[in-house]
Amino acid sequence: MSKRKEFLDSVHPDKVQDFLNLIKLHKDGSEPLDLAEVVQELQSNQRVELWGKLSALLQHTLQAYPPERWITGLDGDSGDEMEVEVSEELKLTMAVLDAAAVVCTVSVDAIQDGDTYTALLDCAHILNSVESCLPLSEVPLQQAVHWLLECWWKRGLQGKEELGWTAFVVCLENTVTLKQSVKTVLPPLGKRFLAFLFGWDVNFISMIHGTIKNQLPYFSKAVAADVAEIYFRAWKKASSPFLEEIESTCIQDFMQHALLVHKNSPVHPKVRQILTYFHKQKFRQGIDEMLHRLYRPILWKGLKAANAEVRANATLLFTEAFPVHDPGMSSENVDELVQKQLDTLFALLEDPRPLVRSSAVLGACSILSRCWELLPSTVITDLLKKLLLQLANDTSSPDSRCAVFMCMSMILDNSMSHPLMEKLLPTVKTSLHDTSEKVRVAFVDMLLKIKAVRAAKFWKVCSVEHLLARLELDSPSVSKRIVNLLFNSFFPVSQSEEIWCERCVTMIQMNPGAARKFYLYAYMYTAPANIVKLMLTIRKCLNACIQRTSDSADETISSNKENTSVLEDVLSVKDTAVMASLLEIVVILWKSVQKSLEHNQEALQYTTAKFASVLPEYLRVFQEERCTAPLIRLASLLPAAAVPALRSKVMAQLKRVSAGSAVAVYNQPIDCVCSWGQIGYVLELIVDWLTEAAPVNQSDSRRVQFNDPSEAKPDLGLDYLDYLLTRPWTRESLLSLPLDQLTPLHRALGAWMAVLYSSLSECVVSAAVTETALRAFSLHSRLTIHLQHRYPEGREFLGSLEFSMKWVEKRVLPFLVSPGEEVSEQQLNLSKQIVESCLTVCRDAVQVALGDANFNDNVLQFGSHILLSEKGYWCTPLLLSVLAEVAQGSFSQTTEDQEEQQSITLRIITNIFQKVLEVMAHRLRKDKEEGQELCCLSQDALHEFLLVTQLASESSEVVSGIFSSLCAAVIIDISRTLQKMSHPEEVMTPETVADLPPLSCTLITAILKSPAVTRCFLSETGSSVESEAIDSIVGLAAITHILTVVRKTEKFKQDLKSIAVSVHKQILQHCGITAEDPAHTPR
Repeated sequence: MSKRKEFLDSVHPDKVQDFLNLIKLHKDGSEPLDLAEVVQELQSNQRVELWGKLSALLQHTLQAYPPERWITGLDGDSGDEMEVEVSEELKLTMAVLDAAAVVCTVSVDAIQDGDTYTALLDCAHILNSVESCLPLSEVPLQQAVHWLLECWWKRGLQGKEELGWTAFVVCLENTVTLKQSVKTVLPPLGKRFLAFLFGWDVNFISMIHGTIKNQLPYFSKAVAADVAEIYFRAWKKASSPFLEEIESTCIQDFMQHALLVHKNSPVHPKVRQILTYFHKQKFRQGIDEMLHRLYRPILWKGLKAANAEVRANATLLFTEAFPVHDPGMSSENVDELVQKQLDTLFALLEDPRPLVRSSAVLGACSILSRCWELLPSTVITDLLKKLLLQLANDTSSPDSRCAVFMCMSMILDNSMSHPLMEKLLPTVKTSLHDTSEKVRVAFVDMLLKIKAVRAAKFWKVCSVEHLLARLELDSPSVSKRIVNLLFNSFFPVSQSEEIWCERCVTMIQMNPGAARKFYLYAYMYTAPANIVKLMLTIRKCLNACIQRTSDSADETISSNKENTSVLEDVLSVKDTAVMASLLEIVVILWKSVQKSLEHNQEALQYTTAKFASVLPEYLRVFQEERCTAPLIRLASLLPAAAVPALRSKVMAQLKRVSAGSAVAVYNQPIDCVCSWGQIGYVLELIVDWLTEAAPVNQSDSRRVQFNDPSEAKPDLGLDYLDYLLTRPWTRESLLSLPLDQLTPLHRALGAWMAVLYSSLSECVVSAAVTETALRAFSLHSRLTIHLQHRYPEGREFLGSLEFSMKWVEKRVLPFLVSPGEEVSEQQLNLSKQIVESCLTVCRDAVQVALGDANFNDNVLQFGSHILLSEKGYWCTPLLLSVLAEVAQGSFSQTTEDQEEQQSITLRIITNIFQKVLEVMAHRLRKDKEEGQELCCLSQDALHEFLLVTQLASESSEVVSGIFSSLCAAVIIDISRTLQKMSHPEEVMTPETVADLPPLSCTLITAILKSPAVTRCFLSETGSSVESEAIDSIVGLAAITHILTVVRKTEKFKQDLKSIAVSVHKQILQHCGITAEDPAHTPR
């Protein structure tokens, strides 16, 4: 059988698979079958037969599996983002359509004169009708249909208008959508083509405009600019009736959108960009007249609209298009119209809304910049005075003040404004000290603009003294700009290094704090090499001062005698303030280029050698404390080998520090030692102090005695340790030591636990020593956590924490009782501090996942013992925080062998939480004031705990018990309050959460902070009502109070409605019972 005969026979509903196999052979380039040749070789009547059979096959296929079923042919949940399984029927249908599109496409080229292709036209219409229904996954089939329609249009066959229209719309969408290149620009040919389309058919303009508007939010600025050019070209080349349609349908529509669309909409900036393009073409013929005519019915209404945002949008359009006039009007009418518009501008500058005033400021500055030479001098002066004297001091809105200075740069771009601006700008000098940071930023930016365009001397607008004062105090965003402004004045890189140093000293003398801030950011505006040069020049200056004042010059200095500057005549080592500031600035400069120096070892070695050679002499000459601090900081930047004699001096300084000194006294020496890698010496010092002042146990007495602490400074040692553990890099330096060096510290801290017990049991220890012991206990626990993290292989340090918990449980909890004959107030307070310290450390250990399941269970057991003690309720907030962390850690355990342990842990958490609620309720009954304080302190911790537990509330029956307990606590609390009321008139519906009883108020407030927690709570409440667990009218009334309060949030309407219906049924049922049996009527 020939290929032609085989192909004709396969086009039949009963031989679909044969037909599809032939199409597959055609698509396979390696196969000899080419359908284009086969169709060409067919006789005329055979082609007609082929097209008829193809039309019948398409109709049969679509009847068997119509387009309405194509969506349902995707098996699986449509809301799921996972891949879906396509049904076999849909696969077959798509394959037949694709094959038909291939045959139709090759047939289009095979049509010869005299052929009757009515059946082929039917096939094309069928494919055109189903193209929009194709699933998203059938993009190749869609493209095949589009290509068929395009080929049909090119051949000019019958029906080309309808089929060609579809092809044209697809091409247009592909052109303007630019899905793959939204960040690029349209080619010139594409812009000309799209502009041409506007003149193709007047009815087509609205469709093009609508398509472009739909894509506007996704256009980049570059593409939006091209779109604006397309509209302008279309308008310029158009004539009636196309011109009127473009103006009314497109341009005026953009004007309406620019007025009414919210500023935050992604469409608004693109619409503004398109209109701005037209506004910038005002010099072209016809633009002014068109803008005047199209704006007239909408712009002036927008300027008077009640909505402030509409007025602001209208203001921007009005000022950007200013003057809005018709050149065909007489000069008198034009002058009158422009004057009215100027009056409108002045009125907008006084608008009551800051948004409108800010927009008017922007517009006024734009007008002054563009039209300076056209406006009367009186108008210019009045506008500038309005801006600089009134709006720059607008106390009601920082946005208005900020807009003035931000927009001044527009005016300064016009050189004709400089003489007048030079006179007026000094009036706003106090704005440098504005209370709003963004206003100060805008003001300094204006000064930078003045400096850049040389409009005036910026120091005449605002004095250097004021700038330095602001530099010293202000935030980085302002300070960096001031440094940029002053940089050339105080760091003139084009002049010699001696001049740099002189300017540095000048700034120090003017404002030392500003000098430190200036050189902190100086590296941003010059090369690192210049920073190093300034450091070395300051070194020269210091050397010269020492040389001049020294009776006998040191060899190190004299052998490096260098040229000095005029600073010798004004500086002296006795001028401590300047010397200290210079040393501080050297340190600041070095730290700012430290990374750059590390990448240039030659420069680093040279700089290090220079400063290492003079550092001992500096330490000898500059003995004042303010000079010593930067010198030690400078020494920390040098390697230990470069300053071998300094280590003993630094350690001696650490030993000399008085107990109770501020951190600033010892932080730099400690940082210095850490940077040298000599932290072990500080550790030895701390251990020695703690050991020398540690308690000594006597065999014949339980009393604790102490060694002579006259030389030891345990408090200072604890200060050092606290500083080391608090800061990451010092902590890393400490923990990098071998374990055998850290163990003595850990042991020395643990020895102070005996002092706490002695103070608790016998009160023979002074308050100062007790405080030291309490700090040592806290730091012992903190150090234990860090050591466990550092050495996670074993449980040695976890065991230490567990021992601390056992010790507190056995030795301390017995004192957590009401003060009386056996326990004093002092003992009670100390026991509370010890318990809270231990519990806090345990919580932190759980939080960072240092403990295993056994440790977590021990923490829970410890918490339960605290709660059972008489005064344990004091620790309720902290205990809730512990429960949250343990629960969080438990939920993260997902392995099968941990499920049983997780279940046990969650049951313990549930039981403890129930006990917490009972303790809070009991406290409120015993002492209402103290109970309310406890509730207030527990609220945040309760919220955090509920946030954690709700994550597993749907999948864990154990955790759902937490919300069950919560629901019961609220209902019982409200019910008790209602039962105390003797008359129904006393029952008041709560308006807010605060109207509920204290416990319920606390619980509901914590619940309502999170929608997810609230839903879990309402779900549990609904379940309680539906299960008829609440069988009293008072309990149902309590639930109505809960629903009333939750309803005030205006959320959860469906949940509330469901519960309300259930409550209503229960009330009706209860009323029916009480009607039959009066004995059931509650009081």
